[in-house]
Amino acid sequence: MKAPVLSVSGAKDGEVELPLVFSTPIRTDLIHKAYVHLESHSFQRQGRYPNAGMDVVAESNSPPTGHHAARVARMRGGGGGRQGQGGGVAMVRKGRQAHPPNSDKVIYKLLNKKENMLALCSAIAATSSASFVKLRGHKVDKIESFPIIVSDSIESVSKSKELSKVLDSLHISQDVSRLESRLKRRSGKPQLRGRSTKVGKSILFVVKDAKKLAKASSSIPGVDVVEAKNLSVIDLAPGAKPIRLTAYSKGALDEIAKLQSPHLELMVTIK
Repeated sequence: MKAPVLSVSGAKDGEVELPLVFSTPIRTDLIHKAYVHLESHSFQRQGRYPNAGMDVVAESNSPPTGHHAARVARMRGGGGGRQGQGGGVAMVRKGRQAHPPNSDKVIYKLLNKKENMLALCSAIAATSSASFVKLRGHKVDKIESFPIIVSDSIESVSKSKELSKVLDSLHISQDVSRLESRLKRRSGKPQLRGRSTKVGKSILFVVKDAKKLAKASSSIPGVDVVEAKNLSVIDLAPGAKPIRLTAYSKGALDEIAKLQSPHLELMVTIK
């Protein structure tokens, strides 16, 4: 299967034979499963200090019976305040948590290598489907063919002003501008934790060398750059919703051609 190659000015610059990966059957269920498993690898373990709520000066009556009081450890001291109040158990004021999170809990989900590879190949193949891209909400009415293949000169773009012109030439700026009205400011806990701004996803550039292009895209909301050797389902299907608007450089196709889909190889063998 061949696809046209576009220059940074938007003009056609020949054709290229797409790797066999782009013929992988699209499995949305497998893409969702791979995303959920891979996302768990970035989870932060939760735990509590083992003595939380227990570092108190409290002792039980000895013997605990015959005092006409509950058999709960009481705070020592005198003069009122905390004196005589329960301490060191979960049911009392300023007591410990009953069942705190355990830091040894297994939250890292494992995924078979072949299953992960098939999900990645399926996600790459889905980028060549205009219906899947539109289903995610991208504005691609002016884009003529999928997948979007750009010449290697895109990797030499190092300034945001130059990249904006390239986006206009490739008719992608309409999708980037879609995010301007959806930029949301959040308050409360997200703001305290450095997540005050919520930005959507637009075009993803898959290139062989992302050093210069990543610098140019840093100030344009929704535009991301990833090297082909580091490509993941996390990049292609954010939120486990296939599939993101993606553009490949001509050199990136050589790296993608090295991917092997077990399911696709079986189909070719049967034919």
